[in-house]
Amino acid sequence: MSTTFSESSLETAKNLNTGVNPQIFSDTLNSAHSNFYSFNLKGRSSFNLELEDSSANAQVDLIRDSNGNAVVDDGEVISSSVFGGAKAESINQTLDAGLYYVKVSIDEGLETDYKLAVSATPIDYAGDSLQNARQITLHSKAKNYSDWVGISDTNDYYKFALNTKSDFKLGLSGLSDDAQVQLLDGNGNTLANSLNVGITNQSINRTLNPGTYYVRVNSYEHGESFYNLTLSATGVSGDETIPTPTDSGTLSSISNGVQQLAASVITSVFPDSNTQYVKGTLRSDTFTYQSTYNRTIYSGNGNVDYGSGGRDLLDLSTFSSTSATIKLVESTGGVMYNPGNGTRLFDDITLSNGKQILFEGIEAIKFADKTINLSVTPNDPLFGQQWNLHMMGVQDAWRLTKGSDKVLIGIEDTGLAANNGVLHPDLRSPNVISNNYLDEMTNSIAHGTKVEGVIGAASNNGIGMSGINWNSDIFHIDVMGGDPGDYDLVSATQTLINQANSKGQRLVVNLSLTGGSSTQFEQLIANNQNTALFVVAAGNTNANSLESPADLANNYLNVLAVGGSWGVKDWNGNPTTPGTRISYQGGWGSNKGNGLSVMAPSEYLTTNATKSSNGFTFDYDQRFNGTSAAVPNVVGVASLVWSVNSNLTATQIKTILSQTAYDLGASGYDTEYGYGFVNADAAVRRAMALAQGAA
Repeated sequence: MSTTFSESSLETAKNLNTGVNPQIFSDTLNSAHSNFYSFNLKGRSSFNLELEDSSANAQVDLIRDSNGNAVVDDGEVISSSVFGGAKAESINQTLDAGLYYVKVSIDEGLETDYKLAVSATPIDYAGDSLQNARQITLHSKAKNYSDWVGISDTNDYYKFALNTKSDFKLGLSGLSDDAQVQLLDGNGNTLANSLNVGITNQSINRTLNPGTYYVRVNSYEHGESFYNLTLSATGVSGDETIPTPTDSGTLSSISNGVQQLAASVITSVFPDSNTQYVKGTLRSDTFTYQSTYNRTIYSGNGNVDYGSGGRDLLDLSTFSSTSATIKLVESTGGVMYNPGNGTRLFDDITLSNGKQILFEGIEAIKFADKTINLSVTPNDPLFGQQWNLHMMGVQDAWRLTKGSDKVLIGIEDTGLAANNGVLHPDLRSPNVISNNYLDEMTNSIAHGTKVEGVIGAASNNGIGMSGINWNSDIFHIDVMGGDPGDYDLVSATQTLINQANSKGQRLVVNLSLTGGSSTQFEQLIANNQNTALFVVAAGNTNANSLESPADLANNYLNVLAVGGSWGVKDWNGNPTTPGTRISYQGGWGSNKGNGLSVMAPSEYLTTNATKSSNGFTFDYDQRFNGTSAAVPNVVGVASLVWSVNSNLTATQIKTILSQTAYDLGASGYDTEYGYGFVNADAAVRRAMALAQGAA
């Protein structure tokens, strides 16, 4: 910590030189002037400010310099403190490159000592290893990527696939310090290096054969640099490079901007004419086999119609089951195949004519002599109404796992409603180690009971609904309501980490909340990027930016920011296209913006409790809503993925959920839908393939 005496105007503001590591200052404030500090960001960054130890009501403003003139009238106040009295103040915001000021002021006649802590973490979108590389698709039209490398993030990797011989072009520019760029083959071997040194623009131009490639940008001798990366690939025949299969075919434009598949299933044919890839929708699809190709691959994806009897059906009714050799993943280990978004394990059918069918997300196979049902349907009477599970394909993932003791699920929320310590009858007993898992219910909403039901309702017991994870430990901590004994996010998170470490478990943390983030909380995330995954609500204000702490997904690969999607209808019963981002007139809706990771269902059925004079009444909420409701869906799926491969890191789990998601909106990543709608079956199969040594 250092002591400083700040300046009383923007023109003479003290330069903070803020960076990843917090700068902490002690200072004094009196009514004679305001204190000003300045800092300059060279690229898009996550900014954090804490003002503490104020004995009076000090205010803090974050100001953007509008036109390069450091005078008060030219500064735009973009964020301000919110608390009255002597409470600690904080500002957490994503900032673009530019010059900024911090103003600390106090009411006339008052004075105070205070501590000011500021930091700015450059936002990083690229993976830090070959395995975590950012997946991109190249075309003849150049694509631009802006990012950062430095001491804490020495390497950025980008991965792309070419299906035709192509002229590849790379440009690196906008360097603020020396950085290097390399082109690597699919095994990570260097094919070409940049030649220039310093901050000079760099380029690589090569003709590449079909295959998988990586681009690596790294800092040179521990320098820190923002950069702009430009990439393109043009087929040498003059045709545009063909991306590994993406959604194509008949598309219908939905009024809210979503591009969703029309009723027919789309088909992509690989450059080798012997292989066909057929991809379904988020609804029930019938895949009618055609023997044109030597090998056909089917991806059923989720099925929102499962509860009403619809099935993702593979129609082989022209064949008898006795003439086909069926090899299911759970009995044979499956066949590895990469349909363009990660190598996964597929079920395998070889027909009597020698032709092969690979499939995933298929719930039934219809032969001439019988129909084989594959998905798992528990006997819980409300399971048929749990469209949120069906749309994510959980009934298909349950074939392969229902959870394991290798994973701990941590829930930081309100506590659980209970009558004399007795919980909702449909909940599995929580892992009660903390003494504050019960909710005092100072408000009327047993929010924690709703969250836990989604993840851990007792399943296949003939009662109520089904939880996503049937077996993993659940540790619930009350962090809301301000009741005696409630934890803050730091103490709750540390408790969960300690518990998981004590049992050698991987940790998935459910944060169906906004606010409460701090430097200490962020440090816990940073220190546990291998073993703890944090799943956070994007926010419900329909804004074009994520709420805190979901915005930490911009900075950390073990944080997932989750948005909310509709099923077949909205709150008012109006029909909707499954997967559409929830948005209502009047300002309510699922937040979007940079860092949004995946989408998951909202407005669905879960366990509920209401307060009465005699205790709690337990029942079910038919429309658990908001991005709070989306989060436990992803937590449950993540816990299944980690259950089949506990050797994966938290950052790898985030990558798997992202790359296997069902793409929505614009092709590839976009700020309205992130990587798309979470797909439980494909994600579990991807983790299993990695356990068998797949790349």
